[in-house]
Amino acid sequence: MSTASSSPSPSTHWKEQIDPDEAQRFAGYVEIFKAIQARKSRKHGAGRALHRKQLTVAQGTLEVLGNLPEFASQGLFASPGTFDVRLRLSNGGMDHASDKQPDIRGLAIKVLGVQGLQSESALGNGPARSQDFLLINQEKFAFPKSEEFVAFVQAASNGNGALLKHLFKRYGLFGGPARLVSMLKTVSRPFGGFATEPLFTAVPIACGPYAVRVRLQPSASNGTATPGANADWGADFAARLAKQDLEWELQLQPFVSEALTPVEDASVNWETPYTTVARLKLPRQQPSPALAHECEAGVFDPWQALAAHRPLGEVQRARKVVYYASQQERGAG
Repeated sequence: MSTASSSPSPSTHWKEQIDPDEAQRFAGYVEIFKAIQARKSRKHGAGRALHRKQLTVAQGTLEVLGNLPEFASQGLFASPGTFDVRLRLSNGGMDHASDKQPDIRGLAIKVLGVQGLQSESALGNGPARSQDFLLINQEKFAFPKSEEFVAFVQAASNGNGALLKHLFKRYGLFGGPARLVSMLKTVSRPFGGFATEPLFTAVPIACGPYAVRVRLQPSASNGTATPGANADWGADFAARLAKQDLEWELQLQPFVSEALTPVEDASVNWETPYTTVARLKLPRQQPSPALAHECEAGVFDPWQALAAHRPLGEVQRARKVVYYASQQERGAG
């Protein structure tokens, strides 16, 4: 477990700040993403607006540990137990692009069997069906709020020319190129593969009365990065899993104050230590076509969660409506 005696203590004094125009803005985002998704689906076939390219899938277990500190011992992590999980690995983009292209890499975890764990859902529509965690290979979100991200995605969906025009218009003659360099640096950061790199939720969720971010830390036993793995990230992961069990530590990072760990500004990286609360274990296996179909057709959504782990912050609230609309568009659910 990570420890840091000099670090501020986990706090319950976080607060969401909901602007009066959020519902209207989010409704506008839905129309933008529906248009993008429809256009891309005409090109590639039915699929998600983002994280369209599924790389591979896997199944295993999440083993929740005991004797956790109070801030972590909430909801799913309130007591020791073992749960079945499904994993979907993906590229973050809107197209079925080559894995060699710079992109955000995503790993989604669906924890099953959460019924009975004070199982009211984060959506408030009855018992939670699962506890989903959506992780990427970036420790923080690239934008403070959703509006800037949505504008970026809308421009990028129309090609590099439209994106450049957007960046210059929004950030100015000097700010535009600087923003472009920053974004390229983000998506081009070294990535060795899903079995060997840490992955992050980047944005917070509740943990009972506390707030946390989540990290998936690979075990050293998973091995080191394979040269040339970016030719096919899915094949690299599947080949490794065909030869050996894989394991990660699932860790929580607590909110301590608005100054150090803001809930509403997703672009600020939290510096508080992580605490291991569970172990994700994948036994040796071959890719299953049935599981691949299940994950491609199914839903991985941070709002498919226990109420104790409700997503927090403006970016997460925007995801609530946009993800649901995307699921409806492709007939998932």
